[in-house]
Amino acid sequence: MARVVVLDYGSGNLRSAERALRRVGADVEVTADREAALDCDGLVVPGVGAFAAVMAGLREVRGEQLIDKRLAGGRPVLGVCVGMQVLFDRGIEHGVETEGCGQWPGTVSRLEADVVPHMGWNTVRAPSGSMLFDGLDADTRFYFVHSYAAREWQLVPGGPMPAPLVTWANHGGDFVAAAENGPLSATQFHPEKSGDAGAHLLTNWLKSLS
Repeated sequence: MARVVVLDYGSGNLRSAERALRRVGADVEVTADREAALDCDGLVVPGVGAFAAVMAGLREVRGEQLIDKRLAGGRPVLGVCVGMQVLFDRGIEHGVETEGCGQWPGTVSRLEADVVPHMGWNTVRAPSGSMLFDGLDADTRFYFVHSYAAREWQLVPGGPMPAPLVTWANHGGDFVAAAENGPLSATQFHPEKSGDAGAHLLTNWLKSLS
């Protein structure tokens, strides 16, 4: 049974994430404890609300350092919703620019669509070889609720690491719906609110921890 920590830094659907992970067989702890977050098999970074508020909460528990240290050792991390957004260099909301964790280059900005927020079910375009979406059909829908996203992918493949796998969705224009980059994975949608499809994706992630 994979040991998973859902990082508690005062933001996110913590209990929903905990229940969804337990449903698919994980041994889950919701905590901000540094040692538990470093020692577990997989760390989940949730997030709802504003980019700046999520970053402030992360810094309170040195979450950005925990993420960096885990990834330096090849230990898996999964970001969800704003927990994905803060992995990029910066976010811009209401004209305010906030520095993110900087794991990926790029800026999170407001969606350019007639209806914002993007709320409800949507399909995604996953690349061949995706671990997260393995076994899921192209018409599978996931639950989104967000007004901001990374609308470009700026990380250029190179070096010894395999090329990142980027999944796209569309709402008024393309945006990054998920990314898989070595031990770092993330989804803009909420797998914990996506029913059987989300459970399948979380199961795939858990399998990657062993």
